Amino acid sequence: MSLKFAANLSHLWPELPFLERFVAAAAAGFEAVEVLFPYDIAAKEIQRALIANGQRLVLINAPPPNYTGGARGFAAQPEMVERFQYDMKRVFRYAEVLKVPFVHVMTGVAEGDAAKQTLIDNLKWASSEAPEGLTLTLEPLNAVAQPGYFLNDYALAAEVLAAVDAPNVGLQYDSYHAQMIHGDAVAVFDKYLPLIRHIQIGDSPDRGAPGTGDVDFDGLFERIRAAEYAGWISGEYSPNGPSEESLGWMVR
Repeated sequence: MSLKFAANLSHLWPELPFLERFVAAAAAGFEAVEVLFPYDIAAKEIQRALIANGQRLVLINAPPPNYTGGARGFAAQPEMVERFQYDMKRVFRYAEVLKVPFVHVMTGVAEGDAAKQTLIDNLKWASSEAPEGLTLTLEPLNAVAQPGYFLNDYALAAEVLAAVDAPNVGLQYDSYHAQMIHGDAVAVFDKYLPLIRHIQIGDSPDRGAPGTGDVDFDGLFERIRAAEYAGWISGEYSPNGPSEESLGWMVR
């Protein structure tokens, strides 16, 4: 089966102004893109860029950092529940305008049972408030890239998802983080496949382009095909040079 590839415009073509990255991605053959934190740009501007380049926006992150003093998420912080709900309502409006199918909910820095329960409760609330057709995702992040981040293990993510038990909440798999956390990105994919809704790829240990580090991408793409995964696979990595020259992984 053919795999569907998307470009993460927060990482690729970093030398270009934001709206010009859509043009570059289209020229490289991408029909879908991700933007981690698009909230400083009016949704209508992004909508025009997507239409002009024949693309769809498949994922954004939440909450908007410009609304929270720059914090990368706080869904697991007990003292931030009210702010979480306030900001997620704005995210939902943004996602509706742009017809985004996935919103990655970031947990922020936290630890302990209270943080875990807060995350579960927040996701239960968010899943009930989310627009129809929108899936919320959880992504474990490694401690090197995000020190102190609450969701730092795939087993923990599985526990949280089981407790939330909502059809519109699932796992976001990232090969870079999976390799950094557990040492074998392919094994992580196999183990947690039933929970995976969206895939991102990057190599480890430097989050470079696929094929520049120690992730077994031949094995990973083989498993993705065998699983008949029909979703998007997004390149979320640092190109370390011209982005166009880093796209050899797309020839699969």
